Amino acid sequence: MATSSAPIAGLVLAAGAGSRYGMPKALARGDDGIPWLVRTIRTLTDAGCSPVIVVLGAETAEVRALLHQFGMTPSVILTQAEDWAEGLSASLRAGLRQATELQATELLPAPVAVAIVPVDIPGLLPGTVARLIGTLPIDTLPGDTVPGATDADANPVGPLTLRQAGFDARPGHPVVIGRAHWGALIDSATGDTGARPYLQSHNTRLVDCADLETGLDVDTRD
Repeated sequence: MATSSAPIAGLVLAAGAGSRYGMPKALARGDDGIPWLVRTIRTLTDAGCSPVIVVLGAETAEVRALLHQFGMTPSVILTQAEDWAEGLSASLRAGLRQATELQATELLPAPVAVAIVPVDIPGLLPGTVARLIGTLPIDTLPGDTVPGATDADANPVGPLTLRQAGFDARPGHPVVIGRAHWGALIDSATGDTGARPYLQSHNTRLVDCADLETGLDVDTRD
């Protein structure tokens, strides 16, 4: 697969209250003391995403302070999901609206797609993101199973791209969504399902990443 030279933004969904976890996951830290949010931003950046958009919601002031503490504030674009309590879709809509606004500015190049990850996958690796966005060629890496792939899959990430990481056929993250789909998702995403219904109905390419990591999210502290 050809690698993409067009800008691909990173989008971190970090607005939730983390009710099952006991605190907003945007404030959670690993055993090494590094916040999950900081680790996720670094992962997307290391994989080649630029800019990185972070959607905030619950405990916004505390999350902003955390990012400032780790020197991350200048390197990310922060946006607020005012209706974050509605569920994951509210964060997705807010992030995509922010990405859409970036296209109208002259200060930043227009992203052709976004690589979306929730904040609660602290084990996410740059190599997994890179495989999805094409900074590492999919077709030359082991473990890539793409049922029904066509010649179009040799193209780099573009406005029509829909890709999702798979882990032994289990859909996961990152999800890469080309800008041609953003408007429809903003209009249709509801509740706590995020982009899932749209991806299921639009022939999304599943890119196996099970050889790289588990892709598991963290819901509780147990």
